[in-house]
Amino acid sequence: MKKNNFNIKFSIIAIFLINFQTLVFSEIMLLTGCKNLNDSFIKNEYILDFEKSLMIRNYVYDNKTYKKHKRTDLSVKKENTLERFVYEDKNLIFTDKIGYPQFYTQLVFEKENPTINIRTVINGEEAISNVSTCNKVELFEKES
Repeated sequence: MKKNNFNIKFSIIAIFLINFQTLVFSEIMLLTGCKNLNDSFIKNEYILDFEKSLMIRNYVYDNKTYKKHKRTDLSVKKENTLERFVYEDKNLIFTDKIGYPQFYTQLVFEKENPTINIRTVINGEEAISNVSTCNKVELFEKES
């Protein structure tokens, strides 16, 4: 009887320790107060969730920029949220490719760096240019 109680207690403790060890720690990078070189924003922020491999961009155009983009594209909204998948390669974080195999663009981030670049590839020729600089970069660890 004592041996069965010991086995049950040992099993419960082992399960608890295994579950405690499997807690996942992941990072979220928050870039706020981002100033764009071409457009003006009331709000422009990027949230990179490395656990979900997801970038979320929340932005609100100012009136001048909104009117400029609305003239050429009626689907433009003053306030919007964009989601893109991200992946890490050689210490850089890339969004998924937008475009065709011969011509595509993607945003490029670096951990704890306030500069956001855009990578443009045309027929195998690559160019990287600065698209935005953020006032604040924060890294958070979250438990799940």
